[in-house]
Parts: sequence; structure tokens; C-alpha cells
Amino acid sequence: MISRADRTPFSEWWWTVDKGLLSGFVALMIGGVVLSLAGSPAVAERLGYDSYHFVNRHLFFFLPALAVLVATSFLSPRQARRIALFLLVGSLVLMLAVLLVGTEINGSRRWITIMGLSVQPSEFMKPAFVVIVAWLFAENTRRPDIPGNLFALILLGIVVALLIAEPDFGQTMLVAIAWGSLFFMAGVSWWWIAFLGMVAVGGMVAAYVTLPHVAGRIDRFISPESGDTFQIDKAVESILRGGWLGRGPGEGTVKRILPDAHTDFIFAVAAEEFGIILCVGLVALFMVVVVRGLSNAIQQDDAFTRLAAAGLVVLFGIQSVINMAVNLNLLPAKGMTLPFISYGGSSMIAVAFGMGLVLALTRRRASSRRIAASADGSRATANVA
Repeated sequence: MISRADRTPFSEWWWTVDKGLLSGFVALMIGGVVLSLAGSPAVAERLGYDSYHFVNRHLFFFLPALAVLVATSFLSPRQARRIALFLLVGSLVLMLAVLLVGTEINGSRRWITIMGLSVQPSEFMKPAFVVIVAWLFAENTRRPDIPGNLFALILLGIVVALLIAEPDFGQTMLVAIAWGSLFFMAGVSWWWIAFLGMVAVGGMVAAYVTLPHVAGRIDRFISPESGDTFQIDKAVESILRGGWLGRGPGEGTVKRILPDAHTDFIFAVAAEEFGIILCVGLVALFMVVVVRGLSNAIQQDDAFTRLAAAGLVVLFGIQSVINMAVNLNLLPAKGMTLPFISYGGSSMIAVAFGMGLVLALTRRRASSRRIAASADGSRATANVA
């Protein structure tokens, strides 16, 4: 038993971190391992690998991701901001390098090999971007002479330009939504919100008109007969085959011909083998994590910690919704992983870093208001005495 009187760093962390939120993240990570066992062997066999190739690699990244989650949760807000800044700069440099020497897969350059490992820099950019944008918005509120909002807008432009160059429109949309959420939460004028909203709509229309890749995905979503919808069709068939209780672990059949069953369409595999009831439970777990994270963020007195924590939770929640909506054919295919569940070392460790920051920023700390109230109370007691 850890005593409250113990003043070691671990003891202070244990009594201040949100253990319910931490448990939710760990439960999702364990769920990812279980679903990797269900979804990845068939993909590995199709690609000529050993049946448990992706399972073993998922397990290989599990412990480092868990270590990153816990270690990051020890950070103070100032340390979190500094590390996010270094990570953002490094990620942007690597994203630029990806365009020059990155590995091209399916017409996109998103990966770069570092010390024998394939790394997707944009995954690490996202949580760092949210933290720095939150800091810029908070500084603009605290010190109007600093053009934090302008710097945040410039940073968004740089990130969007690099993502479109890859191209990666799913991540572009995700980053833009996270930025817009922070912009709204920072209390900016409704005129600015309306103006930037129209700019975003204009950007989406321009992407549809000028980029055949984007237009093709949207057209296939609206009119399936206009192109190849094999992946979505098989994902929906997989979900329907599972029914309420599923066909049983390892008994799925549609997953064997479903491309990306271990990454983008792991939710469909979960439905086929474990049923709709488990999928509802998985959605509920994501919902509890998001609601609890936002609730903790709202309670923070400091503008930076409040915005950063809320922005990271929004990023996590929107990415989860997009992935599951694509599996259910409610959105056009985006090529986006389900946080902590889908296979992918870069994704798992980057999400662990982001959620570790949420735990760090929302740890129970003495607020300035409580300290002031305590001091006032002490002075009043002294005057009475």
C-alpha cells in the first residue's frame, strides 16, 4: 500500500493521476492485442509472412507504448510543453524528409526508415501540434500583445501543406478539426469562427474539384456503382456476418479477404468474430475515456492545461469516430487507424504519448484559487486570534 505521507515522485504521481482514465487507456491497449490476434494472421499469410508476424510486432510495441504512456504522465505542464515543442520541430523536419527520401506506398509518401524501423512522422506531429497550438492560444489570451492566434494559424498552414504533399487527407482533416476545436475553446470571436469555417469548406470543395484521389473516394461513397468499393463492401459484410454475438475467435471468414483487416478495418473484424455487443462495449469504452478526459480538462484553472488536455482528447475521440464510421460506411474511406486498437508501432506509441500528456496535464494539483483561499482563511484565523 502506498502511503499518502510518502513524498517520492511515484507516490505523488499515484495519488494525483486519474487512475480511472489510466485504466481505460490500458484496457484499450490490451484490447488491441486481443483484436490483433483476430485480425492480423490472415493478412500476414496473404502477404507471405508467418501467421503471427503482425501479432509479434504488435506485442513488440506494446511494452514501449505502455512505458511512454506512464512516463509521460509524470511530466509537469512546463515539461510537457517543452517536449512537445522539440517533438513538433523534429516531426516537421522528418515530414519534409519523407517527401524527399520516404517510402512510397499506394501513391503516398508517409513513412521513413530510421535505424531499421519504419516511422510515420505525422503520427508524432499530431499530439505535439495540439499542445503547441493550445499554448499559443493561451498566450494570446494572457498577453494580447503576443500574436499567438496568428502564429497558430501559420503553424496550421505549414502542417496542412506538408500533409497534403504526402498526400494524407485523412490526417489533414483530423488536424484541422482539432485546431478548430481549440480555436473555438479559446473563446475567439464568432466572426472569425464563421470566416475560417467558410475557408475550410472552400478548401474541401477545392480538394474535390482539383484532386482526383479525393473526388474518387467521395464519389464512391455517394454512388458505390461509380468505382471500386471492395474494402467497404467487405467491411460491412464482415460486420453483418458477425451478428450480435459473433462467429467466435478465429472463425471469421470475410476477414481473410478484407484488405487492411489489422489496421483500418480492425473494427469490422471485431464485429465478425466477437459480435455487435462487443463493438458496442468498445464504443462505450472510448466514450467513457473521452467524456472523462474532457471533464478533467474543463476543471483545470490554467488556460494552457485546459486547452491542451481538451484538444488532445478531441484528437483521440475524433480519430476513433472517423475510423469506426468508415468501417460502418458512414464516411468515405480515410486510411486512419483506431487508437490503441489497430496495428502500427508509430500510431500506438504516438497515441500513448498524447494520452500520457492528458494524464500529466490533468493530474490533481493545488490550484491558485485554492491556495489563495487557504491563505485568506489563515490570515482571517490569525486576525481573530
